[in-house]
Formats: sequence, C-alpha cells, structure tokens
Amino acid sequence: MPVVLDPDAAAVYKAFQEAGRPAYETLTAPEAREYYRAARVVSNPEPPALESSKPLSIPAPHGIIPARIYTPKTLRKTDGLAPCLVFFHGGGWVIGDLDTHEVVCQRLAHEGELIVISVDYRLAPEHRFPAAVDDAVTATRWVAANAKGLGIDAARLIVGGDSAGGNLAAVVALTARDGGPKLAAQLLIYPATEFSRKHPSHREPETSILLTHSVIGWFANHYLGGADGSDWRVSPARATSFAGLPPAYVLTAGADPLRDEGDEYAKFLKDAGVPVTYRHFPGQFHGFFTMGKLLNQANVAVSEISAWLKTLG
Repeated sequence: MPVVLDPDAAAVYKAFQEAGRPAYETLTAPEAREYYRAARVVSNPEPPALESSKPLSIPAPHGIIPARIYTPKTLRKTDGLAPCLVFFHGGGWVIGDLDTHEVVCQRLAHEGELIVISVDYRLAPEHRFPAAVDDAVTATRWVAANAKGLGIDAARLIVGGDSAGGNLAAVVALTARDGGPKLAAQLLIYPATEFSRKHPSHREPETSILLTHSVIGWFANHYLGGADGSDWRVSPARATSFAGLPPAYVLTAGADPLRDEGDEYAKFLKDAGVPVTYRHFPGQFHGFFTMGKLLNQANVAVSEISAWLKTLG
C-alpha cells in the first residue's frame, strides 16, 4: 500500500522542503551536525521539570565518554534504587549529540519515572566503526558496574535508542547476552539493523523523506569506511541467534527507509521467543519521535513507550 503521510507530518515535510536546507550529503560532517542541532529548536517540545540533569564522565580506553544523567521528580524505586534507560541518540553515527536528544530523554525519564543516561558516543568519519559500538558497550557495562552508586537497580537496566542509536542498542543487547551485563529490556526506535539496503522500503520514493535514500549512503560510507557491512555489530539482523535476548519494544514508521528492516528484526526476535511489543506509525516519517512540538504522534509514542517501560517493573 502507498504511504500516506499524516496531515501534520505532510505539513512538516513541506516546511522542510520550502526552507531550502542543503542535503546533508552535500555538506561536511561538522556542517551537517550544526544543521541538525539547529533544527531541534523548531521541533523539540517543551521539556518537563526534572529533579536534576547532570553531566557524567564515563571512563573508556581512549579517554572519557561524555554522558548526561536525567533524574525525574518521581522515581519508581525498589529498596532505594530505580530502573535506568541507557540511551543512544540517532543521527547516522555521524550527527546528533546529547543536546539534540535531550528533550526526548527528559520526557522518557519524566513519563517513565526512571533514570535516563544519554551517551555521547564517538562519531564518524573521525571515529569510524567500531568506535560507536565500543563506546556503547563500554558505557552500558560501566553503568551496570556502578549502578548502586548512581541510585540504579542493576536488575532493571534497559538499553535503547533511535535510528543509529537503535542499532547500537540492538548490538549492545546481543553483546550483553553473551558477555554481560544482564539487561531487562531493549528499546529500538526505527532501528537500522541491516546494511544491505535490499528491503523494499529502501527503494520506495515515498520513504525518501528527510532520511533520504541518498543520505543513508552518505552516513554508511562515513561510518563504515572499508568495514564489512555484514558484520553483526554493524547489521544486528545478521546475528547467528536471537534467542535469550531481553524483551524488546520495536517502533517503525511508514515513510521510513528503515521500516522493513525494523519490522523484520521484530519478527526475528519473536521467532526466537523474545517478548516483543511492536508499534507501527504508518503516517509518520523517520525522525518524527523527537518532534513533539510539531507532531502529536511523537507525544503518543513517548507516552506509549513510557507506559511499556513501567510494565518492566
């Protein structure tokens, strides 16, 4: 069936087109980052009031991984400890940072009544694969090892992210299954799971919106360099087994080149016996999740995910 954008999504797409913004693939990576950062002012909703928002420095072999820890006013504590979502931002492994995803992390903390730690992993092309994966795994293991001191219940540790961040969350979940720490769940928001780009949604004209088919190639070239796209740490859909993975929430959007691979990944998980909550937003495009000021379906998604997070305990 042809993809039909929701009226508000169509209006946002029209506004982006009329703004005359240059395509990311015509820019340098630093220039693209600035354009992406600027867009958040227009699209991000008002943040909720939190108990605190603090910088965090996570030690890593190469130095420090910057992070930010969000604590809401209401926390679901058990024996004084709260659940935690370790979040990896989207942006094709090239753009995005703590600021571009701050409001959505704040909202998940507030509505989900849990601690959120947003991780500023290294970006390509300055730091190609597997730098982002290494940072995501290192950060998750550090949070688990230091959970009590952070007020976190290590038994209720969740990983999540959108787009490239969803890819990293899926890879961390696979890594943690085999080498720890034990995770309570994985949140995969329109995740990139297969670098072959052979799914139909990578060819449909109506999915080439904001995250265009051409910019996906630009992101992939920056991230991979000469690395093998079939490596499961790049394409988690290539993992040999999905058995034993933690429960997953998988979100997809209709007008999204990544739609079919996200849908397929949810099926892989289900077929392996993993509990999956699958949510499809047929009239939205890739990237809508952070645009709550302009798109009400983004607010619906945040609320539904927060409700799911509460079901985990």
